[in-house]
Amino acid sequence: MTHPTLGIDHCFALVNDLDHAAAQFKDLGFTLSPKGVHSEAKGSANYTIMFPDDYFELLGVIKATPLNAPRREMLARSGEGLHAIACRIRNAEAAAQALADLGIETYGLNSFERPVPLPDGSTGRAAFATLSYAPDEVPEGIVFMCEHRTPETVWLSELLTHENGACGLSAILALSADPERDAPRFARLWARGSVDAGAQGTRIDTGEGSAPLILMTPAQMAQSYPGIDLSRTAQGAFTALRLKTTDMDAATACARAAGITPVPTSTGIAIAPEHTSGTVLEFVPA
Repeated sequence: MTHPTLGIDHCFALVNDLDHAAAQFKDLGFTLSPKGVHSEAKGSANYTIMFPDDYFELLGVIKATPLNAPRREMLARSGEGLHAIACRIRNAEAAAQALADLGIETYGLNSFERPVPLPDGSTGRAAFATLSYAPDEVPEGIVFMCEHRTPETVWLSELLTHENGACGLSAILALSADPERDAPRFARLWARGSVDAGAQGTRIDTGEGSAPLILMTPAQMAQSYPGIDLSRTAQGAFTALRLKTTDMDAATACARAAGITPVPTSTGIAIAPEHTSGTVLEFVPA
């Protein structure tokens, strides 16, 4: 049996006010997709920030429905911020069976689609299939799998260039009271998951060409992001998103143009979560 999960495809921030969050990220120099409105039953919408090999999503509830009650409860309980990692898979149905054979529990196999405005003014469709790891399999946050059935309508060329030079996910960071315990549990969620503990946190590699997940103790996280109020991030989920940029000066200039003073870090510059709807955003050299 072969583990089907190939790396990190994208991650999403669940936010209280979707359009406000979108404005914050535009001010930081990101090119955002047009607003994608999901089904009436889902009652949600999103904006995506696309890179050549992965992406970041802003997700919000725009109308309360029975189906989005868990999302609304999550926001009330944990606050807005970086709640979920989506993993790469080729086929969701096959992944469900393969993971069951490996003794890894999943749930919620689902297919859906949403309309996508295209450059010529027409509307296309973006189709996906998703599968979630069971909560007991995931130490913190949400980790699910995403099969892209229409990648050509998601990775649109005009969305890949950003004024701040951002060009991909570099790492996702999470707080852990016990990284030694949590890291192997996370690592088993990826086919090539491996653990490397160090002074700057415990790194979980997630696959070739894929951003790692880094677990930090509260002390390590506070040292990495000095002066940043981490209580304003999603509690019990993921804390920080490192993005690669081809131009650190441009990333800094965009932040300053937005009236934000970036925080110097050992690897780049960070934007505090009050300016990003709950996610510590760090730019590092590509």
